[in-house]
Amino acid sequence: MAEEQNQPQFALQRIYVKDLSFEAPNSPFVFQEDWTPRVNLDLNSNSQQVAENMYEVVVHLTVTVSNGEGDDAKTSFLVEVQQAGLFHIDGLEDAQLHHTLGAFCPNVLFPYAREAIDSLVTRGSFPALMLAPVNFDALYAEAMQRQAAEAQADA
Repeated sequence: MAEEQNQPQFALQRIYVKDLSFEAPNSPFVFQEDWTPRVNLDLNSNSQQVAENMYEVVVHLTVTVSNGEGDDAKTSFLVEVQQAGLFHIDGLEDAQLHHTLGAFCPNVLFPYAREAIDSLVTRGSFPALMLAPVNFDALYAEAMQRQAAEAQADA
C-alpha cells in the first residue's frame, strides 16, 4: 500500500473556457475583398496552484488575421481564447512538476482551444482556421534555456 501512495498521480479534473472573444472590426466590408489572409498567432501559458495537489493551467491564444498586403492590410478578425484546465498532480518532484505544468498540460488543452477558435471563426462567416499543432515540449525547453542564459548574464 505504501508503494502505491508514492507513485505519481495525474488526473484531469475539468476543462473549461476561461475567456473568449471575437472581433471583426472591418465587417461587412472585408467580405467584399479578395481573401489573402495573413495569420499571426500569439501563444503562452501559465499555471497556479489552487489547492493541495490541484493546479489550474491556462493556455492563452490570440489569433489576428489581416487581409491584404503591407500598409494596406486591414484586420479581418481577432480571436482570443483562454482555455483552462484543473489538474490533480501528486508525487512529482519540482522539475517534473514544472515540466508537467509548462508542457504536458498545455498539450492536453491546446486541441480544445483550437476547436474553440475554429468554431468562432466560422460563426463569424470566415473560412475555417485550423491551427497547426504546437510542440509545447520544445517551447518549454526553449524557455528554460532562455531563463538559464538570463541567469548566467545576471551572475
